[in-house]
Amino acid sequence: MAVDHIAVLRETRLFGGLDLASLDQLARSVTERSYRKGHIIVNQGDPGDSLFVVAEGLIKVFVTSETGDEMVLVALRRPDVFGEVAVLDEGPRSASAEALEPTAVLILARSKLLELIQKRPELTEVLLRSLGGLVRRLTEQAADLVFLDLHGRIAKLLLNLADERGAADDGGIVLDLHMTQSDVAAMVGGSRQSVNQILHHFQRRGYVELDGRAIVMKDLDALRRRAGL
Repeated sequence: MAVDHIAVLRETRLFGGLDLASLDQLARSVTERSYRKGHIIVNQGDPGDSLFVVAEGLIKVFVTSETGDEMVLVALRRPDVFGEVAVLDEGPRSASAEALEPTAVLILARSKLLELIQKRPELTEVLLRSLGGLVRRLTEQAADLVFLDLHGRIAKLLLNLADERGAADDGGIVLDLHMTQSDVAAMVGGSRQSVNQILHHFQRRGYVELDGRAIVMKDLDALRRRAGL
């Protein structure tokens, strides 16, 4: 799936401030790669020698325990960036990434990124803000696992996803998850069965309406109260 590299890079927080000439030069340095649904893009522990920009599709970033248990850290869409931690500290990948639907990414080698930073020092500040946002998100996830019950964590996840990519219509905010309930469970630290039961509980209470993988958010205030917001 061919995509406009300059357009994608311009949409990112990391490269969006570059002038057109710099964006054009950067676009010539990236490699586009496509993945089928279910394909692993990077594995936890792989060398961190490149940064990725999501150009099309949906990606889940997750960590796996020694026993095979999985925790999903985040779901990414265009123009999200991932892989910056391993690129900067030269350590192995701290998480895996899998395509949840047909996906295209732009890949920027570490050497090219460092070369760009030398020419445009202001990118260092943007990278630091990106890493700061990552730390804040992971800290919030850790706090939610401790202080919120599973009902609260699911309510908060639905609200966050609705803010990111919900579509409003006359019946409420429609959220197409593009994820299985197992993926949702791995994002909130629960089982698929528990997530299913809680979603149907929310439906009976009038908070949401379930339609396959789509969820219509009917009562945002009730969900906020359940999430402790």
